[in-house]
Amino acid sequence: MTPTAAWIFLIFGFVLPLAHVLISPRSGSWTVPKGAGCPIGARWGWLVIILFLGPVGWLMYMRKRGPRPHLTSNKPADPTS
Repeated sequence: MTPTAAWIFLIFGFVLPLAHVLISPRSGSWTVPKGAGCPIGARWGWLVIILFLGPVGWLMYMRKRGPRPHLTSNKPADPTS
């Protein structure tokens, strides 16, 4: 592997997914919810998973977040349906 290819893999496989989890508002909170059995918050957990698994961890994160809601029109919803 060339040094350029290694840097590309490092940046796209680890740095960008970590940045995505850091800035995304849908990543969860930094703090632990009351009554949780885990000592770290959801966002910290995703960061650790992505650090260990790289691109696979990011794919897990993307799947867990679910699809984004899309607006199909500006009309109000039909109350009869």
